[in-house]
Amino acid sequence: MTGKARSQLRVLARDPVLLVLLAAIALSIAVFVVYPLVRVLLASFQGDDGGWTLSGYGELAGRKLYRNALFNSLSVGVVVGVLSVALGYLAAFVLTRLDVPGKRLLHYVTILPIVSPPFVSAVSIIFLFGFSGLVTKQLFGLTDFSIYGFHGVVLSQIFTFAPIAYLSLRGVLASLSPTLEDAALNIGATRWQTFWKVSLPLSLPGIASAFLVVFIESMADFGNPLVLAGAAFPMLAPQAYLEITGSFNLSRGATLAIVLLIPSMTAFAIQRYYLSKRQYITVTGKPTASTSKIVSRPVKWLLYAVLVLFALLVTAFYAVILVGAFTKVWGFNYTPTLAHFAYVFDVGLDSVKDTLLVAIVSTPVSGLLGMIVAFLVVRRAFPGRTALEFGSILSFAVPGTVVGIGYILAFNAPPLVLTGTFAILVLCFVFRYMPVGIQSGIAVLRQIDPSIEEAAQNLGATTLTTFRKVTLPLIAPAFFSGLVYAFVRAMTAISAAIFLVSANWNLMTVQILNQVGSGRLGVSAAFSVVVIVIVLIAIAVISFAIGRWSRHTSMVRF
Repeated sequence: MTGKARSQLRVLARDPVLLVLLAAIALSIAVFVVYPLVRVLLASFQGDDGGWTLSGYGELAGRKLYRNALFNSLSVGVVVGVLSVALGYLAAFVLTRLDVPGKRLLHYVTILPIVSPPFVSAVSIIFLFGFSGLVTKQLFGLTDFSIYGFHGVVLSQIFTFAPIAYLSLRGVLASLSPTLEDAALNIGATRWQTFWKVSLPLSLPGIASAFLVVFIESMADFGNPLVLAGAAFPMLAPQAYLEITGSFNLSRGATLAIVLLIPSMTAFAIQRYYLSKRQYITVTGKPTASTSKIVSRPVKWLLYAVLVLFALLVTAFYAVILVGAFTKVWGFNYTPTLAHFAYVFDVGLDSVKDTLLVAIVSTPVSGLLGMIVAFLVVRRAFPGRTALEFGSILSFAVPGTVVGIGYILAFNAPPLVLTGTFAILVLCFVFRYMPVGIQSGIAVLRQIDPSIEEAAQNLGATTLTTFRKVTLPLIAPAFFSGLVYAFVRAMTAISAAIFLVSANWNLMTVQILNQVGSGRLGVSAAFSVVVIVIVLIAIAVISFAIGRWSRHTSMVRF
């Protein structure tokens, strides 16, 4: 141990409560984040007889099914990444740099897919373009058109992940000063040259980051491929699930999970590298205006029309979900009915209550733990700080399929048997969705002068008192982001949760997937509507509660 590490430990020893808290967090991350991933890796090298072997990887390379699954997942990820970033960039450019009507409404419509189950788009696509679809059968009379396969998965994932690219790029484009573009225009550059030589290069780090985020999300996506890929278009995430649930082959499922993990982790590492290098300072101070002059009037309205078209498509997707929830049999009998909602609140009531309970318990734990880890990483020096930060955000880079398989392998036998319990769902959601709160908290804390907290400690406040009464109120926006994200994901998660549900504890997203598989699209739509309504109400409640708490603590302090 170096002298610096010993000095840091001596400082920590003066605050035993903080030392115990740090040790507890490090142990929890080791058990519930690192250990399951290690178990997946080890299982991928085990044969049917329990011995160590590379046969799983050899079979993966030798069987066409698995090679196709890998190629299909990579090709879909690249195509979805490119198209989603292009659409997200267009939306961000129009809504931040151009003077167009209805910006607020278009913003909310564009991000709506983020707060709904990730495979609602797949259900909507079946309603619109399936064999009994509103567009294919009812409008054009097509009976042999198939939406399943590459084009269906790509369409559903663009709908799901383009809003993520939009949010990632919105801040990048909003921060670019239009005076730089004006300067290029004033020295004779054309509008296209100005965009190509000035605007685009300045936003390239954001574009690269958005692409990698979408690529990771696409590779990790489970619900959309499971619904729309079909048997003729295998993909890694659903194939790993089918190996475990259909063939009961944990070793092969773990091997596929590791293969799925490699491109996701590689993209995550590259994305983190780009984020660390993103410091493109354009001007000192904020620009007086943010309207860009590099777009001519016809092009401006063309870009606006494309964005409006996407917003209308989003609206249509949710409209058919809503109508389908009240329709007796989609494609055959459009008689209005409440039977699907009656099923949800009768047969499916337990899954509704289970989902709410899991989300309500895991959300505050995830949000608060995220803020504590952010506080420790930014404000305290201790040995292994970098390892703690990396371990705490590791689960964010790991596909849900890998996490689900890891939890089955890690907690299905002594010393810690959690399979089929309420605890395993809560722990999975807490440690899987905590990283967003951590990153938000770190970003905000680095903008806050530490002397504010030092003043409280100089007056005799302990570290925990300082965190509770000073730091936490100051980082209320990051706390809110962490809570909202944790709740939304707990309500809409599927890829990890589908491995962890049981007869005693079930979730609405798993019910939606089961209903789609059984052909009960109306019931799946009703479940989707219930999830979306609960999520929107929860966001409003969390926002109100955080706002009141933040104002109250501010009045108490000052």
